[in-house]
Amino acid sequence: MSVTVEKALTATPELLAGLNGLLPQLSSTAPPLTMNDVQRVVDSDTATLFVATDAGVAVGMLTLVVFSIPTGLRAWIEDVVVDEDARGLGVGEALTMAAIDEARGRGVRSINLTSRPSRGAANALYQKLGFERRDTNVYRFFLEN
Repeated sequence: MSVTVEKALTATPELLAGLNGLLPQLSSTAPPLTMNDVQRVVDSDTATLFVATDAGVAVGMLTLVVFSIPTGLRAWIEDVVVDEDARGLGVGEALTMAAIDEARGRGVRSINLTSRPSRGAANALYQKLGFERRDTNVYRFFLEN
């Protein structure tokens, strides 16, 4: 496997198909993306979508969100998924390192992410790369749209 990680800069039918192939492995409740959804992400000033491909086929994705708050420039890593057939082959590490490099280049002070405890390999990877587990609670409030 020869994986390439790139920023998604343009919404294309190929990108849409690749993301929709990965999305069910990330969330069982997320609806399929539309071209407008993908366009909104690639056009965002705050979000950078990284896509890992092997021979032109999407095998992973990660979104880095960078934002300013009074204590500095911060970032979150969200929506990380590696295709089940590509797990254990370095795709997650390549995606995460691309996001770290991007954040570093943009002057970000810290990067946060969350990962379910049941995702043992992912948690081990994040710790190996230098992420530290925080003693905090994560809360979610759903807005009806």
